[in-house]
Amino acid sequence: MSRHVAIVTDSTAYLPRAAIERHHITAVPLTVVLGDQALEEGTEISARSLAQALQKRRPVTTSRPSPTVFAETYRAVAAAGATGIVSLHLSSEFSGTYDAAVLAAKDAPVPVHVVDTGMVAMALGFCALAAAETAEAGGDVDEAVAAAEKRAAGTSAYFYVDTLDYLRRGGRIGAAQALLGSALAVKPILQLADGRIELLEKVRTASKAIARLEEIAAERAGESQVDIAVHHLAAAERADALAQRLRERVPGLNELHVSEVGAVIGAHTGPGLLGAVVSPR
Repeated sequence: MSRHVAIVTDSTAYLPRAAIERHHITAVPLTVVLGDQALEEGTEISARSLAQALQKRRPVTTSRPSPTVFAETYRAVAAAGATGIVSLHLSSEFSGTYDAAVLAAKDAPVPVHVVDTGMVAMALGFCALAAAETAEAGGDVDEAVAAAEKRAAGTSAYFYVDTLDYLRRGGRIGAAQALLGSALAVKPILQLADGRIELLEKVRTASKAIARLEEIAAERAGESQVDIAVHHLAAAERADALAQRLRERVPGLNELHVSEVGAVIGAHTGPGLLGAVVSPR
């Protein structure tokens, strides 16, 4: 990575560990509150533990990192040699993480440009990778920010959930609330749009919804050079099958990541989540 520009994101980017290490990206953890325990995503609670808690209907909430945590992170990155920081975070429609980063950036020892990507999961992760690659090539803070914003503008994220109940409980359902009255009769395909979760289509069965998710992702990729991420929660077989079909259908596929989402996003989607992120290069 550039000696001068450091990239910071948060744990909801769900970047592969190898990518974080290769590009020297710092991921600040969000917190999952399970009962009376506050646990850091990625280190103190696994996706499997979260899924089990949800299936048992244990109370689960999430919270942003504090401005103090971001301030400590920015100081540590600056002490390691950075003279500028690009801090990229999940949509402010979902979390106060962006606001906490903005507060901390005001007193950071080096300039920090905080970006609300409007994204989450690898839709955010691909933005962080674009910024890191630009910094590694010698780009300055503004160039790294521009690369991340360009990647965000072109990236699409679609997902299927077995039930809307978890999104409803967490208040994250946005425009898809109109679907609640008929939630038991349909299987929704949702999308990220303007930083919010919105209903894209209603499909009658789970199998048809997953097939349609594949169609949408393949159509979005077209003939372009793209990176794709397939996410799931407690649905590894579904995810592997979708990834294999997209591998066969997308001629311009570069990188394909398959991963289970962490506890923060899982808490709001529930087990059975299947998602596809399509990110043109």
